[in-house]
Amino acid sequence: MPSGFSGGDTAFVLISAALVMLMTPGLAFFYGGMVRVKSALNMLAMSFIALGIVTVLWVLFGFSIAFGPDSFHGLIGDFSMLGMRHIGMNQLSGTIPVFAFAMFQLMFAVITPALISGAIADRAKFSAWAVFIAFWVTVVYFPVAHWVFYTDNGKGGWLVDHIGALDFAGGTAVHLNAGIAGLALALVLGKRVGFKKDPMRPHSLPLVMLGSGLLWFGWFGFNAGSALAANGLAGLAFTNTQVATAAAMIGWLIFERIKHGAFTTLGAASGAVAGLVGITPACAYISPLGAIALGLVCGALCAWAISLKYKLGFDDSLDVVGVHAVGGAVGALLIGLLATGGGGSTAKGLFYGGGFAQLGKQAIGVGSVGVYSFVLAWIIAKVIQKTMGFRVSEEVEIAGIDQAEHAESAYDFSAVGAALSKALSPSAPATPAKTSAAPAETKVDA
Repeated sequence: MPSGFSGGDTAFVLISAALVMLMTPGLAFFYGGMVRVKSALNMLAMSFIALGIVTVLWVLFGFSIAFGPDSFHGLIGDFSMLGMRHIGMNQLSGTIPVFAFAMFQLMFAVITPALISGAIADRAKFSAWAVFIAFWVTVVYFPVAHWVFYTDNGKGGWLVDHIGALDFAGGTAVHLNAGIAGLALALVLGKRVGFKKDPMRPHSLPLVMLGSGLLWFGWFGFNAGSALAANGLAGLAFTNTQVATAAAMIGWLIFERIKHGAFTTLGAASGAVAGLVGITPACAYISPLGAIALGLVCGALCAWAISLKYKLGFDDSLDVVGVHAVGGAVGALLIGLLATGGGGSTAKGLFYGGGFAQLGKQAIGVGSVGVYSFVLAWIIAKVIQKTMGFRVSEEVEIAGIDQAEHAESAYDFSAVGAALSKALSPSAPATPAKTSAAPAETKVDA
C-alpha cells in the first residue's frame, strides 16, 4: 500500500458508505408508509430507481464533474476521470483509496434525487421521473457537490474556497438542494386530485416509523463518515447527530401538542428526520449544547413550515419542502450563530464572538444553491411536461398509480375480497350456529 494509507480510515469510510446506501431504502419505507395504499409501491420504486440511474451516471461522468480537478474557478470538475478509467486501485484521497471516497460520495448522490420524489407523490409518470433524475443530477447535483464538497490539496469549490460557507455533510448540497427542487416540481405538476378536500392520510404508520429509524441509523454514516477518517471529528459529528435528532423530535412533538393537542407517531418520525436534516451541515462545527438548540429550533420550525403548503397553495405531498428545504437552510444558517471555532473549522459564529461574518457567508451558500436548484429543476420539469408528459391522467391518479405504472400493487386484497364476497353472497349456504357446551335453556338454581 502507498505511504499515508490507513486501513482503519478506509474500513470506516466503506462502512459509512454502506450505511448511507441503507438510507435510500429507509427513505423508501418512510415515504411509502406516508402515501395511500394505491400509491405505496410507486413511492418505493421512485426511491429505488435512483440507485440504478445515479450509480451508472456517477461512474460515466458524475464523479469527474463533482470531484475531478477544478476546471473553472470552483464551479465544476474537469472530465479527466470519465468512466473512472484513470483511477488506480492504490491511488489515495487523503488516507483512503479514491475508490472508497468515490463510493461514499456516490451514496449522497443517490439519495438526493430520491428525497425530491416525496414532493410529487401520487401523480408522476415513472418514466418521466426517471428522465428527470438523469438530467437533474447531471446539471444540478454534480456541479453543486463540486461547489460544496470538492477538495484538492486543501482547496474547495467556490462556495467553500471563495465565499467561506461551511457545509460539513450536505445540508445545502443534499437537503436544501432536494427540497427546493421538490418545490419546483410540485409547482409544475400541480395539485393532486382532491387536495384540501379528500383525506390523504398515511396508510402505514409502522412503515413510516421503520423508515425513520433506518434513516436515523444510516445518518451516522452520512455525518460521521464525512470526516473521512476514524478520528475525533467523526466522534463529534456522531454525537451531535444523535443529540440534535433527539432534540428535534421533542421540539416537533411539543409544537404538535400545543397546535393540535396530540403527540403523534408521524410527528415523532418527522421531527427526527427534521433534526437529522438540520444537523447535517453543522455537525462538525458546533458543540453538543449547540446541537440541542439547533435540534429544538429545527423541530419546531419544520413542524410549522409544513402548514405553508395549505396557505400558499402548492401541493408538496410528503412535506419535502417543509422538512428538507427549511431544515437544510436553518441548519446551514445556524452555523453562523453556533460555530465554536473548533472541530472542523476555525470560523466562529455570532454567539461565540465571530460577529455576523459567518452568518452572511452561510446565507450566500443557502441562497445560491436554492436559486440554482429551483431554476434548473423547474426548467427540466417543464421540458419533460411539454414533451413526454410528467403527470399521469386524472383517471389513473384516482384509480391508483401502482397498477397503471407498475402493473402491481403493494398489497394483494384479492383473496380477502373473494372471501368477503362469498360470505356476503345471498346464495351462500347458511352456516350452522355453534352450540355452547351447556344447553341454552339450562336453569341455574339460586
